[in-house]
Amino acid sequence: MAGPTTAQRGERQAQGSSAARPPGGKRVGGRLRLPGRGRLIVLLAAAVLLVSGGIWLLYGSSWLRVEQVKASGTKVLTPGEVRAAAAVPIGAPLVSVDTDAIEDRIGRKLPRIDSVDVVRSWPHGIALKVTERKPVLVIKKGAKFVEVDDESVRFAMVAEAPKGVPFLELVPEESSSLRRFGAGRLLEEAVRVTREVPESVDRDLRSVRVRSYDSITLELSGERTVMWGSGEQGAAKARALRALMKAAPSAEHFDVSAPTAPAASGS
Repeated sequence: MAGPTTAQRGERQAQGSSAARPPGGKRVGGRLRLPGRGRLIVLLAAAVLLVSGGIWLLYGSSWLRVEQVKASGTKVLTPGEVRAAAAVPIGAPLVSVDTDAIEDRIGRKLPRIDSVDVVRSWPHGIALKVTERKPVLVIKKGAKFVEVDDESVRFAMVAEAPKGVPFLELVPEESSSLRRFGAGRLLEEAVRVTREVPESVDRDLRSVRVRSYDSITLELSGERTVMWGSGEQGAAKARALRALMKAAPSAEHFDVSAPTAPAASGS
């Protein structure tokens, strides 16, 4: 009996190849190659698994949770006071901690804090980096003292006056100046003057006396006084005061309220 013809053999090979190839796929070099749509489905499935695993790790697992809170930068306050004011939820997922809310709580409960930076310290911590306000003036109130910072904020009342900080005496006269500017503005002017006082004079500054917007007097050690006037032209007044003190070192009274015509008297 004659064998199959060449055409018949070719038809059988084609049928065999078609039967061995799975629907929707193509075998290349012995490997099954999925079409573009199949690869997309596999990639999407892998992405879903990856995202799900990440969400579980951040929120559902016990690994990345708050276990410790550290506070740094304190001078007068203690780290414990800062941690208590922060009220960080121990055991909560670290990623879910509301850092803005923590900053708000610290600012409300501890007025002495000027700024705070709340940082997640992976994998288990929260770091509180604070900056305290520094007093530039102190106001006596009864048996206690009110601290004022360089932004004119009255931020704390203490039992003892801080060393090296000049007193502020607000004794405004009943004048149009007081009615126009108010005690708050006079406080701002006093703070403004402390920023302009020369460093060499600042060391001897004992008090700032404010009677009106245009009448600010500095009292120095050795019973010396400086008539500063208003808080305007501070840099010019500082230069005039340095020159006066150099020219008349034994003088007791200095007037730089008009910096172009300063004067010194007493000895």
